[in-house]
Amino acid sequence: MRGITERHQLILQQLKESGRVNIQELSDLMDVSGVTIRKDLKLLEDKSLLFRTRGGGSLTNPYAFEKPIDEKELINAEEKQKIAKAALALVNQHDSIIISSGTTVFELARSLYPAKALTVITPAVKVAHELSSRANVEVLQLGGLIRPNSHSVVGALAEQMLENLSCGLLFIGIDGIDFDFGLSISNLTEVSLNRKMLETAQAVAVMADWSKFGKRGIGKIGDLEQIQYVITDSNTSPEAVRNLEDRGIKVMIGT
Repeated sequence: MRGITERHQLILQQLKESGRVNIQELSDLMDVSGVTIRKDLKLLEDKSLLFRTRGGGSLTNPYAFEKPIDEKELINAEEKQKIAKAALALVNQHDSIIISSGTTVFELARSLYPAKALTVITPAVKVAHELSSRANVEVLQLGGLIRPNSHSVVGALAEQMLENLSCGLLFIGIDGIDFDFGLSISNLTEVSLNRKMLETAQAVAVMADWSKFGKRGIGKIGDLEQIQYVITDSNTSPEAVRNLEDRGIKVMIGT
C-alpha cells in the first residue's frame, strides 16, 4: 500500500496532467478506499494545492462568485456579442420570449430588432429599458425588489406574474454549467425566480461563454435535461460540446 506522501505526489501528478482527478479512479489506481482519497484531497486543499469538487478534485476553482453587473460586462465581452448574434436565429421562431438577467443575455437585447411583433418578458431593468422604445417589441417588466448587483427584480411578485403567463422560449444567463451539478447562479436570492422562468417557457436556451463550463454557482436553478439549446463561443472545449450533444441538446456556436 502506498504511503501518504506517495499518494499525494501521485494525485498532484494526475492533476498536472489532466487538470482534474476522480476519487474512484484514484482509489482503484492506488488500491485504497475512497475515504482515504477524500482525506488526501482535503489535506491537499488545506495546503491550497487543489480545489475539491463533487467526486474528485480540480486545479481550478469550480465555484462562481457574484460580481457587480458593470464589472461582468467587461469580461469576455467579444464572446458575449458573438453568442447574442447566434441567439437571434432562435428569436424569429417565437412571438414571445423571456430574457433573464445577466450580461450575456443583455447583449441579445442590444441586438434585437425583430421584423414582426414580439413580446419580451424580463426581470432585468436594463433589458426593459433597452427595448422599451424598440419597434415591434412589447415589453412586460416583471415586478419586485430590484437587486443593485444585477439590476434585476426578485421575489414573490415576479413569480406570481409568471404563474399566469406562457412563453415560447427563455434565453437565460448562468454563472455555472456543470455536467454533474447542472445550471447554477451565484446569488441565492435569484434562484427561485430563475427556476420559475425555466418552468414557464416551452423551450430554454442557455447563453454561456466558455468560462462558465465546469463552474458552479452557490444556487442550482435547473438540470441539463430541462434545456434544448446551449449558445456558446468557439473557445468552449469540443469535449463539452460533445457532452451536451450526447444529451440531446443543440449547441450553437457564435462566430
